This record gives sequence, structure tokens and C-alpha cells, in this order.
Amino acid sequence: MIYTKLSAARVRQVLSGVSRTRVLVIGDVMLDHFIRGSVARISPEAPVPVLDFEGESFMPGGAANVARNLTAYRVPTELLGAVGGDSAARQLKGLLQDYAIGCRGLLSERNRSTSVKTRVVAHKQQVVRIDRETRDGISASLTRRLVENVRSLIPGAAAVIVGDYGKGVVTQPLLDEIKGICRSHGVWLSLDPKPVHQLNLSGLSLITPNRKEAFELAALPDDTRHTNPLTDANLMRVAERLLNELRPAVLLITLGELGMLLCRHGQKPFHIPTVAQEVFDVSGAGDTVIATFTLAVAAGASPLEAAIISNHAAGIVVGKTGTATVSPEELLASFKP
Repeated sequence: MIYTKLSAARVRQVLSGVSRTRVLVIGDVMLDHFIRGSVARISPEAPVPVLDFEGESFMPGGAANVARNLTAYRVPTELLGAVGGDSAARQLKGLLQDYAIGCRGLLSERNRSTSVKTRVVAHKQQVVRIDRETRDGISASLTRRLVENVRSLIPGAAAVIVGDYGKGVVTQPLLDEIKGICRSHGVWLSLDPKPVHQLNLSGLSLITPNRKEAFELAALPDDTRHTNPLTDANLMRVAERLLNELRPAVLLITLGELGMLLCRHGQKPFHIPTVAQEVFDVSGAGDTVIATFTLAVAAGASPLEAAIISNHAAGIVVGKTGTATVSPEELLASFKP
């Protein structure tokens, strides 16, 4: 099938409707810490590079980065999740306020550590990542509190996005409750999966695995790869299995430099090539995709239009360093000839 282009006028029409939507994001929230510098020598103490420190920055990460992507489009957004009673949580909440992200549903649990990912970057290349976090599943009492918050915030919401990063917030009991709430309110439900959890992902509106995650979800080996995803028999088999077993309304498989594959029941898979010009950093690109696709659908776009728009957004964000976002102006400019 031929790749269909959207006009800038149609994208502008979709973007004009996003401020009238409201989205809830629930899942594993993190604090992203970036240490940047330059390397010109090797340590005399060990065969490791010496980083000359130039600066550091902090950004909302994980599900909080999904929320940040939404508010960059000026979408009213509420974030729900769990943090510890520590300084990282306080710093994260301050950042969320700076980005106009509602965090009434961000709950503290004393025995948890707020997830902090420290990335050391030299000359725009990541040297090492240091993780400080709790990966245990949340308690039954915290699950109940999160569910209560979802119930109180769902009226008037156009969509819910679940960000599972394997840090313990997205459990089967919580996901089952969210499914039921969204179903009863007729609300779109998107999820970025983490196959290691082996959750029951049936009955979702949108699932956005990358290629590796899609093969893991389908329990099939990925032993071949084609430059044209539509002629990749293994990938087609994976897409068919996930559609039949999980029955999402939309399955969007992100394929890195090959773009993305849009899959729906009763329709042939649709390949959308990447529009990225340069790739500096893929950190957070999946967050941009699920946020952009979901808000586009909530604003009235078709799944194909939403996939094309989110593909453009991903092409912009990988050209930036760190966990970045896309502005409406940047997105619109990418569709102009």
C-alpha cells in the first residue's frame, strides 16, 4: 500500500482540537537525570574515560515524560502513579508543576524509592546509565487509592494512557480496574507494554510495542529481518498473532529506522516509513509516539492519520538530545512542503 501524506491543513485541524481534550496518564514515573561533559583522556586508575563535567539537567521520565509530551501540545493532562517519600519525588513534583502537569494522582509510599535514571553523556553519546529504583509491585492499598483516583478523574477525559516500564506500578489488578473504568465510560485506552510482566493485555484500544517487544509478546523468535516490513513474514506473523490473541482496536509496532507498522483487524498492515533526518537520541521516542497518537485520535483523527502524525513527531524528537518533546509548531512545520 502506498504511504499516504497528510496536508498541513488537516494536521492544523487536528491540533486545533487537542486543547479541548483531556488525558489521564498512569504508570511508572521517573526522574531523568542527565550529566553532560566531554572526554579527552583515559583515567590512570582504570581503563575508563574521564568525563570533564559541563552541566546537568533533570526531566520527568517514564510515564511522566508521556505526560510532558501531552502538555507540550497544550493538552490538559493528569498524571497518576507512585513515588517515594524522598527528595527525588519532591524534585519531580516541582518539575511536573513547571510543565503544567496535574499530579493529584501521584501518590507517595514510604517504602518505595522514586525511580531515578542518571545518564552520563559525552559528546552527545551516552556513556553509562545508573538506575536507582524500587521494582516491587505496589501494595493492594495503593492500588485501591490509584483506582479511586482514576474513577474521580475519568469524567470528561477523552483517553487514558498506561505507561508500563517494569517498575511495579502497572499490575494486573490495577490494569483490570482501568480497563473496566474506561469501558464503562467509553474512553480510549492506550498502553506501552513491557513483555517481561506477562500481563493480560486484551481489550485495549491501542498497544504500541517496538519490534523486540512485539516478538516477545507473541512468543516468537526474531531470526530474520527485511528492509521492507511488509515482506517480513515473521513480522507479519507476529502482527497477526497479537491482533488475534489480544484483539486491540489498533496495534502500532514501532520499527526504529524503518518507521512503524499500523495493524487493524480486517485490514492489511500499513507501513509508514520514518521521516527522521538525523538521529541523536532515541530516549523517550516511544513516549512521544503513544502520546501523539492518543491525542490525535482524541482530537478526531483516524488511526491512519494518528499514526502518520505520531511518525512525524517521532522523527522530530529523535533529532534532539535527551528525553525531548515536540511543539505544535514543530509538528505542523514538518508537514509543510
